[in-house]
Amino acid sequence: RVSHLAATFNTAKLSSPILLSRTVTYDAGTNPPRRGASNGNMADKAGRRRRSSSILQVYHEPPEPIEQLSDQSALPNLNANWVNAKGAWTIHFVLILALKILYDIMPGVSQETSWTLTNITYMFGSYIMFHYVRGVPFEFNGGAYDNLNMWEQIDDGAQYTPAKKFLLSVPIVLFLLSTHYTHYDLAYFTINFLAVLAVVIPKLPVVSS
Repeated sequence: RVSHLAATFNTAKLSSPILLSRTVTYDAGTNPPRRGASNGNMADKAGRRRRSSSILQVYHEPPEPIEQLSDQSALPNLNANWVNAKGAWTIHFVLILALKILYDIMPGVSQETSWTLTNITYMFGSYIMFHYVRGVPFEFNGGAYDNLNMWEQIDDGAQYTPAKKFLLSVPIVLFLLSTHYTHYDLAYFTINFLAVLAVVIPKLPVVSS
């Protein structure tokens, strides 16, 4: 009887679905994953996500300290106040006219090329002057404007002032004239359009600080 009970217990033990060992099949030529491999893969993916997120970081320039703001208001900014002086707006038309005459007298330059070169030259000079160069060439402000370009210095950074509206409208009008006198040629239009974008976009409030 004892042997019969032992045989019955062993049969139940082997036939129980709980006690049966699990079998997993793999394709030929593949290695079964090692214990802890899934955790390692999750850690690698998390690490890759952490490393890739650093690419999307946006740098925010810290606000200017109170000392620097007080230095800016202590003395007039001669580097930017000239744009509101008498005759300052006229100089833009004089420069554009001088550039147009210069390119017209060059042999072999067509009217379409002359207008395009005039537009590009004015846009390039405007970008360098108002958006590329930072600070002031004077020392009496104690470095108060070292982090600001001329566009940000004009009218103490206020937007939509008469001077800034004028400086924004001049490149747009010149672009329209260049497009008209190049007879809306696609190649010239593309060049002139990219040139005006390079000057207009930095003047927008969402871009300039």
